[in-house]
Amino acid sequence: MSKIFYPSQEKYISSFRKTGDELTMEMEEYAKENKIPILSWQSAEFIEQLVMMINPKRVLEIGTAIAYTSIKLANRLKKKSMLHTIELSEDNILKAKEFIEKAGIGEKIKLIEGDALNVMPRLKKKYDFIFIDSDKEDYKRLFDYSMVLLKRGGVIVVDNLLWHGYAAASKVPANYKESTNHIREFNRIFIEQPNLKSTILPIGDGLGLGIKK
Repeated sequence: MSKIFYPSQEKYISSFRKTGDELTMEMEEYAKENKIPILSWQSAEFIEQLVMMINPKRVLEIGTAIAYTSIKLANRLKKKSMLHTIELSEDNILKAKEFIEKAGIGEKIKLIEGDALNVMPRLKKKYDFIFIDSDKEDYKRLFDYSMVLLKRGGVIVVDNLLWHGYAAASKVPANYKESTNHIREFNRIFIEQPNLKSTILPIGDGLGLGIKK
C-alpha cells in the first residue's frame, strides 16, 4: 500500500497522542474489529480544534458510520449548538445510536436516516460547518449540495483526499483505480471552486479544508 508519511514520522507523531477516553478506545476497537472505516485520530483531533476555534452553531456531517466523529464534534459544541448527521446503513445507525447514548450527548446530535443525496436537497437552514466522509463516487454531488447549504464564511472539511497515498501515486492497484479516479477528479473541483478558499492538508488520510467566500 502507498503511504502518505514515512513510518518513522507517523510513529513519532503518534507518540504524542494523549490517552483517549474509554468510549473513544471502545469505538476505535469496534471499528477495527468490524472493518468499519472511521476518521483517523489525527484528523479527528484537528477537526475538534477547528470546531473550538470557529464555535459553529449548526454543523452537518455526511456519513455518520458509528458516530465516532459525531460524538467528538458534539462534545466540542457549545450550549444550544447542534449537529445533524446523515447515515444510510441500518447496521451503522443502530450502533451509532448505541454509542451516542453511551456518550450522553443525544441532545446535541440529530441522526438523520437515509441517503444523503436525497436528504440534503430537503434541508432548509444553512450550516456554519460541514464535514463530508462518505462514498467517494458521490463526493462531487455531496459537495455541490454542501456549497448550497454552507453559510458565507462557513467551513467545509472533506476526508480521504489523499486516499491512502494513491491520489498522488503513479501506480495504483486495480481495486483502487476507480475510487482513486473519483478522488483525483474531486480534488481538482475542490481546489478550483471559485467561491471557496480551499487547500488539501496531509493530515490523516488527507483533509480538504475550505472557507466559503
